[in-house]
Amino acid sequence: MTTHAETTFPKHFLWGGAIAANQVEGAYDLDGKGLSTSDMLPKGILSPHQPRNERTPGIKDLAIDFYHRYPEDIALFKEMGFTCLRLSIAWTRIFPNGDESEPNEAGLAYYDKIFDELVKHGMQPFVTLSHYEMPFTLTEKYGGWGSRKLIDFFARYARTVFERYKDKVKLWLTFNEINMSLHAPFTGVGLPEEASEQEIYQAIHHQLVANAKAVKLCHEIIPDARIGNMLLGAMNYPYTCHPDDVLAAMHENNKWLFFGDVQTRGKYPGYMLRYFREKGIEIAMAAGDLEEIAGASVDFVSFSYYASGCASADPKQKEVGNIIDSVPNPYLEKSQWGWLIDPKGLRILLNFLYDRYQKPLFIVENGLGARDEPDENGEIQDDYRIAYLNGHLVQAHEAVKDGVELMGFTSWGPIDLVANSTAEMSKRYGFIYVDRHDDGSGTLARKRKKSFYWYQDVIRTQGASLTR
Repeated sequence: MTTHAETTFPKHFLWGGAIAANQVEGAYDLDGKGLSTSDMLPKGILSPHQPRNERTPGIKDLAIDFYHRYPEDIALFKEMGFTCLRLSIAWTRIFPNGDESEPNEAGLAYYDKIFDELVKHGMQPFVTLSHYEMPFTLTEKYGGWGSRKLIDFFARYARTVFERYKDKVKLWLTFNEINMSLHAPFTGVGLPEEASEQEIYQAIHHQLVANAKAVKLCHEIIPDARIGNMLLGAMNYPYTCHPDDVLAAMHENNKWLFFGDVQTRGKYPGYMLRYFREKGIEIAMAAGDLEEIAGASVDFVSFSYYASGCASADPKQKEVGNIIDSVPNPYLEKSQWGWLIDPKGLRILLNFLYDRYQKPLFIVENGLGARDEPDENGEIQDDYRIAYLNGHLVQAHEAVKDGVELMGFTSWGPIDLVANSTAEMSKRYGFIYVDRHDDGSGTLARKRKKSFYWYQDVIRTQGASLTR
């Protein structure tokens, strides 16, 4: 007989959603905010960035106007029962150009209001320092993360927000999906898309040192806080049981696990040092870099999970995907945007990461992008989203029963937002519909979808209402 305790998530499990400043706030040029790298990608990260003097307006300039409408949106999150909200601070609201000696007070005051609103509603702010954006001036003036100078600029930014919000924010992340730099270097490290591997990995080294400095600063300034890293959980299976395919999967997984290994274990792994040797990549390191990294292990490991992939030793098997290429899995269905739907892959990934790192895990992004169309009554019956999330949460619970220490779950895009990859509104993730469209039209009115009430019930019952 199954007991209630066996069907529910742990008592202190955090439930919520995840958003990013550059995809919801809008107000891209208000209150002293500078231009970010995201602001220079009007059609999303799949498009080349535009020089400052050629910048054209884009849908992200207004996004869903969370900048002004946050009280209404946070109230809706509270109605669903959220106990935390993952959000990001726009670096350019605090240091508009990135290299100023003093922060922009208007930007700091804005996030004071956001965090106060969350606390008022009983929600923990869960803050990412840099979510697919950085001051654009740092790419123009210094060459992005290719310059060591960015380490200190980022540390100054981190210190500023830690000191300002130390009494309000106890959960932090450094860089969103830090391994994405390998696939979208302008978005990840502010380098041109045609940058070489040598240039990208050098920039990544600077970012990893900056990550270590931020972790140490957080521990010093907010001793009762926890700070984690964030990976794009791109789990690859071998396409066949041929040993060459198993090795291919191992190599593909090592590309992203490298980031987690450095941030948790505090050193460059042997497989990466071999890769550098064989590729002729030489990372320039300053005295103390490795000691800095070694002394700053993160408190927990967080990750996004949308799909799994396959890897094959046969290059002809590879298929172009959304940002990341992989071999299609014949046993899985695809979403409208071609992403493989693999709930059991989440359980596999959770067990894999927990076995590897022995640190608490946090699923900070998971959701389904789909074209939501109101029916004849104006309602949105998004049963496909319910089915997707239900399946993934059931498998997350299975991982908890396997012994995985799981801190929480924040679904990606609890409210419709601008898609990061393509800058579309039509790729909707939310439990809350926003009346805005790809051409910029719409009233911005908010409306609860069917999934809103479903997620509300899941949270209320600690997962007991999930269909198993």
